[in-house]
Amino acid sequence: MDKNTLIGFAMMALVIFGFMWFNKPSEEEIQAQRAKQEQAEAQARLEAEEAERQALRLDTITPAEQASIRALINQSTSADSTAAKKFSTPSLSLTLGVEGQIEGTVRALDTTLNAGQLIANPSAVQATSAEKRAAYAAIREAITDAARYQSFAGVLYGDSTSIVLENKLVKLELSTKGGVIAQATLKDYDTYVGGDTALVKMFTPATDSYSFILTSASQRFDTGRFYFTPVQENDSTILMRLDLEQGAMWGLRYTLHPDSYIVTMELVQSGMQRIIPSSVASIDFHWYQKMARNEKGRTFEERNSSIFYKFMGEGPDHLSENSNDRESLNQKLQWVAFKNQFFSSVVIPRGGFNTADVESAPLNDDPTFLKTMECTASMDYSSTSATPCTFDIFLGPNLYPLLSSLDDTLDAKEDLQLTHLIPLGWTLFRWINTIIVIPVFTFLGSFITDYGIIILLLTIFIKIILFPFTYKSYMSQARMRLLAPEIKEINDKYPGQENAMKRQQMTMALYSKAGASPFSGCLPMLLQFPVLIAMFSFFPSCIELRGQGFLWAHDLSAPDVICTLPFTIPFYGNHVSLFCLLMTVTNIIYTQINMQNQPSSSSMPGMKWMMYLMPIMFLFFFNDYASGLSYYYFLSLLITIVQTYIFRRCVNEEKMRAKMKANAAKPKKKSGFMARMEEMQRKQQAMLREQQKQRRR
Repeated sequence: MDKNTLIGFAMMALVIFGFMWFNKPSEEEIQAQRAKQEQAEAQARLEAEEAERQALRLDTITPAEQASIRALINQSTSADSTAAKKFSTPSLSLTLGVEGQIEGTVRALDTTLNAGQLIANPSAVQATSAEKRAAYAAIREAITDAARYQSFAGVLYGDSTSIVLENKLVKLELSTKGGVIAQATLKDYDTYVGGDTALVKMFTPATDSYSFILTSASQRFDTGRFYFTPVQENDSTILMRLDLEQGAMWGLRYTLHPDSYIVTMELVQSGMQRIIPSSVASIDFHWYQKMARNEKGRTFEERNSSIFYKFMGEGPDHLSENSNDRESLNQKLQWVAFKNQFFSSVVIPRGGFNTADVESAPLNDDPTFLKTMECTASMDYSSTSATPCTFDIFLGPNLYPLLSSLDDTLDAKEDLQLTHLIPLGWTLFRWINTIIVIPVFTFLGSFITDYGIIILLLTIFIKIILFPFTYKSYMSQARMRLLAPEIKEINDKYPGQENAMKRQQMTMALYSKAGASPFSGCLPMLLQFPVLIAMFSFFPSCIELRGQGFLWAHDLSAPDVICTLPFTIPFYGNHVSLFCLLMTVTNIIYTQINMQNQPSSSSMPGMKWMMYLMPIMFLFFFNDYASGLSYYYFLSLLITIVQTYIFRRCVNEEKMRAKMKANAAKPKKKSGFMARMEEMQRKQQAMLREQQKQRRR
């Protein structure tokens, strides 16, 4: 470091020290800053002490607040009661002494304090500041609730207990908290989710809730917040009642029908016009459910779970099963249902809902729950009516005969159409299921307990009905196969695009003379197709198959898994269903036999490849479907193969050929259709010749 650098550093240090010296505060300034700091510290202490006093509020139980507490105790005791006047919450118990003084206890943190002393002389109470603070918070909360809930303040607190209503089909547990059905258990159906065997529960306290929203002149009251008193009126009827001030009563009467999944819920009341103004003309009903899984296979259960509803005078409708959906229903509703694949909860108000907002959201990442469902509906209400609303609630299985009979059981002004909770396909397919399939299936189930045998007999019955169409289709294919050599001669005689019209004309003439038609085999097959689609809708929705085993299948309403793969195949899954494999093999064999009956199979290799691809696609498509459906298709294809071989043995093709030749020799009167076809072909041929002439010019 040279001399100039040292001089520079020294000058810089001198400047800095000089600046600090000239800017040094004076003694007076130091004294002023110290005084200001002491004043700020004193103010902070005062504020902390004031905050402490405000938190403790040792002198804030004013006469007005004490009057509110006395009024709260008075309104919590019925007018005709001879017991001491008392008000209780989980943390507070207050009574009025003979001279009107407030007595009792209050729970503060882990300590019980004397509430009377805390109100009258807080300094005499031996407790920490935190304990006193918690005690005052509990007392003020009671006063606040009293001001908010007014006439309902006396039923804000109580013990949550349950009382049971049951018949041989369903068990209901009614809770005093909210006066609702807290749990509904179906006695004849097991859930298949989880390792332990358990009965299906339609309602549980953790996942389901419903309540009514009452409106006064200035407040809204949710009945789910209140504690009801149960009154057992008879073996099948329980009244959950709220005894309010001014002698008013509001309650829910539940009547469980004998040997039924129906419970009637009546809203009953007396003296409510003293609390709810007569100008209030509606009441809201709020219903929430977190729908639990019941089946082994999630795919179909989730796909068939949704909120269903029916407008008055219209057919049922529903929200989307696959995504979040919300609807505002602004016209009269006959019922609303939270529907699962095999079970439904349906609320049917006898006067109907005026409007409703419904919303559902799938829980894709939850292994034990499917969706959340919510409904907020409005209906007519009068505080002067003894029974302003009555509901019929169905909590049971989606069994077609059962749902169909409810119109006769319930007091319905029009057809409820609850059978639409069962997805049976579009209108045509639904007719086939309801007119043919379900009656036969129900009849067979009345005296046969093995549902594998029932499906076999049902398949045979359907094949007997379809036999004329199957025979007609085979005979048409046989005629076309016998005409194949002559059609080949026509194609060889008139080759090329320029002879297309002539070739078609000669082919149609051959069909006409021989009494054959390329379309005659399509119609019988087309008539059989709706039956196949109807069965496709029927089996996954048939609750009778639920839990019913056959051969290696433990549950005909679920896939018959014979082994689980250590990996997942795209579009196939991670398991192997044996009935699906058998159906696929049988379908390939049937396709091969069918291709042999087709006259053009050898000349159309692309079409042949496509025909064999379809059974492979069905293997991927049906692997996750109900094993009962795969079993039905397997039987149907097997019977069709047997029928085909019987037709081959019974039908003499030489006699058929001779008959066709005899038909060709007879003079044929052209039908109107054939005449129009020939005229159309003649005009098209003339236009083609004219176009060729113009191109040559």
